[in-house]
Amino acid sequence: MERQPVVSSNLKSVGYDLESKTIEIEFQGGAVYQYYGVPLEVYEALMRASSHGKYFHAKIRDRYPYRRVK
Repeated sequence: MERQPVVSSNLKSVGYDLESKTIEIEFQGGAVYQYYGVPLEVYEALMRASSHGKYFHAKIRDRYPYRRVK
């Protein structure tokens, strides 16, 4: 999945697969996680957020099933 770099102290890059509704997030420490069943609107809001990390913690983390892929 192709990820776009973001300016954040917590997140390094974010990608989205529309077909599977999966967000893939690379964190600054190098870990990569995929979050499943995430609506496109949530991904778009994450990318527009003034703080990507705060939006992630409030709207994605612990709200969707996930797994570490790296």
